[in-house]
Amino acid sequence: MTASSALTPKGTGFIVDPGSPRHSRMLGVGAYRPDRVVMNAEIVDAIDSSDEWIRERSGIVSRHRAAENESVIDMAEHAARQALEHAGITADQLGFVLMATVTHPYQTPAAAPELAARLGSTAPAMDISAACAGYCYGVATASDMVKAGSVDYVLVIGVEKLSDFTDPHDRGTAFIFGDGAGACVIGPSDTPGIGPTVWGSDGAQRDVITNRHSWLEIRDLLDDGGVEAAAVPPSVEGVTAKGWPALTMAGQSVFRWAVWGMAPIAQQAIDRAGIKVDDLDAFIPHQANIRIVDAMVKQLKLPPDIPVARDIVTTANTSAASIPIAMTRMLAEGEIPSGGLALQIGFGAGLVYAAQVIVLP
Repeated sequence: MTASSALTPKGTGFIVDPGSPRHSRMLGVGAYRPDRVVMNAEIVDAIDSSDEWIRERSGIVSRHRAAENESVIDMAEHAARQALEHAGITADQLGFVLMATVTHPYQTPAAAPELAARLGSTAPAMDISAACAGYCYGVATASDMVKAGSVDYVLVIGVEKLSDFTDPHDRGTAFIFGDGAGACVIGPSDTPGIGPTVWGSDGAQRDVITNRHSWLEIRDLLDDGGVEAAAVPPSVEGVTAKGWPALTMAGQSVFRWAVWGMAPIAQQAIDRAGIKVDDLDAFIPHQANIRIVDAMVKQLKLPPDIPVARDIVTTANTSAASIPIAMTRMLAEGEIPSGGLALQIGFGAGLVYAAQVIVLP
């Protein structure tokens, strides 16, 4: 993360003090992208599409895919160790571990306790199921824990192995998703480092992004409904060896909701932090679609000098991992300054959303 030290924050705005007993801030970040890079050309035949169509529709050129035996916990561990090192703390100092993911293949146990054990921590740990907003939910929860004095340090991870839940023949989703992990450490601060979170949900639209089948429906699709048969995904509609129960998305509905609904949420986060849009040193939105990012930039009237994360081009949509992956890269490449102000916003299945202004670590 040293490259960002060459940049100087604008220093024209400061997050307002909400009167908390103590303050919180992001102390370190980390990210992991799997080694395998999948270009659009590898995907187009299965969905009767083209590289040009995918780029025009989403901005995506490539994405990273985890190895067959690489789990969300494996990827999370890489990002978590990097974040701990950047923050300058050890795992035994952690007071809580929060893992945002919707692709851990077990309903129980959660992934977070196993990650904590791998790191050498016995801290309380739990998973957060808030899809693409999960990381921002985790940051908000961790910040409140630290400010209330419940703990001193919280590890927040956003990680997804979406390739396990993507139907390679679904024209609406096969090209969108990628795999990866990002993490941050939240700890105490002398000054406000994380602004108030603006968040919410619209469960009436739960069907626009969802699994094609529930696990109970999968059971009923199997001939005998037995555990042995379920161990190998059958060849039935909507159930594939690489994606069962596969994710589905009503693309146009999601696009309209994000384009017209999320910019006002982002503006509220700016307002509640007590700053102006011109004070920002970075805008790091969830990497869902390049057209959504560009529309939000326009609606927020973001000045052209403010760097904007557009990692969607090379990472595709990594859901809960997209914001910390982008932030880690931007800091490491010197695109944004340590100590500067960044607006981050996540939004996705639920439908759920969350936005906050943070001081960059």
